[in-house]
Amino acid sequence: MTWWEALLLGLVQGITEFVPVSSSGHLVLSQHLLGLGTDQADITFEVFVHFGTVLSIVTVYGRDVGNLVREAWQGLRAPRSVPTRYRENDTFRMGVFILLTLIPTGIVYVLFKAPLEATFGSPRLTCAMLLVTGVLLLLTRLRTSPEGPLTPLKAVAVGVGQSVAMVPGISRSGATICAALYQNVTPERAANFSFLMLLPVVLGATVIKSVELAEKGLGTGWGPLLVGTVAAYGAGIAAIYVVLDFVRRGNLQYFAYYCFAVGGLGLWVL
Repeated sequence: MTWWEALLLGLVQGITEFVPVSSSGHLVLSQHLLGLGTDQADITFEVFVHFGTVLSIVTVYGRDVGNLVREAWQGLRAPRSVPTRYRENDTFRMGVFILLTLIPTGIVYVLFKAPLEATFGSPRLTCAMLLVTGVLLLLTRLRTSPEGPLTPLKAVAVGVGQSVAMVPGISRSGATICAALYQNVTPERAANFSFLMLLPVVLGATVIKSVELAEKGLGTGWGPLLVGTVAAYGAGIAAIYVVLDFVRRGNLQYFAYYCFAVGGLGLWVL
């Protein structure tokens, strides 16, 4: 992978991780168009650029992330205070809800890791799943002015949406935001929750892949990895603010039209 290819793919990742058009799907299609394979080096690159988007979340939501970590630490230090903290502290509840989303995500990953990774070699499947993402986004028009809170069951349902989004072409941000909106969660809270719940998932994936790298060796140079990560970081910050604006206005359907166009064109051409 050359530096300019890494820059392009990093920008694609940073934008599409938060814009609900599937970052993994766009990486699959971009790699296919650039003639890149899906070997260990490419999977490693995807993990690193995902880490770049995590850094963009920390940058935008630094205070929220700090509060979540502090409340989690306080809960671990004083387990008997957990029920009270859950009832009275919104930040602590948010942390609990994020942990709940990891249950379905972890189960699906453990049970279907190999077939899920195999799907990254199928551009046509990716295009078909982009059409599914478009439908999910378009259906948000049926839920006008959602204004409800998050609950444990809603958080688990959002986690199921995240699990489905392991298939390239299904947008993670789209699936999780839509899952929350369908359940009458306030739009801005749905978007913020979607972005914050990404942190433990990608950090966990980064740790797993780092262990694999230590055992197998780096499949590509550090230069392209660094360029892609920095590009994803900068693009991710801009994309977060763009998506928040669209979600507040209830205009997710515009991203649906994009998914229909790219998915349909891909199925026709590939």
